Amino acid sequence: MRSVNYIKGDATVPKGEDNKIIVHICNDIGGWGKGFVLAVSKRWKEPEESYRTWFKSKENFNLGEVQFVKVENNLWVANIIGQHKIRKDENGKPPIRYDAIEVGLKTVFLKAKQLGASVHMPRIGCGLAGGRWEHIEPLIEKTLIQNKIKVVVYDF
Repeated sequence: MRSVNYIKGDATVPKGEDNKIIVHICNDIGGWGKGFVLAVSKRWKEPEESYRTWFKSKENFNLGEVQFVKVENNLWVANIIGQHKIRKDENGKPPIRYDAIEVGLKTVFLKAKQLGASVHMPRIGCGLAGGRWEHIEPLIEKTLIQNKIKVVVYDF
């Protein structure tokens, strides 16, 4: 079985000639302005605009939902809502919601299969969301790798 491919580089400049989906994690309160989203917004305005419109509409704007935004001919950005709020809660629990990320990655699998796309990402959920890669990587393997989707993780 294949595994996650790790490379040094910028996840907003994914490698390869095929269709590609860039995956990242968003919060459930409509905030966009720190972390990887800054790199996304620097390259394209559509993912942020679409996310903010989605938040305002309140339509299916819930943990685990995914919004796909086409930014180039063969490139989409997947806004996965996998983070509850932006700070630790009163019990010290970080904003990351692993179950929501797993649900979102299942949706990414279906889109990647439909498009014949590979999936590209930074170490999602491990920055501001406070997640741990040893919990996220198995979700990627279960939802994408085991379903024969090529995954590239970029370490900047």
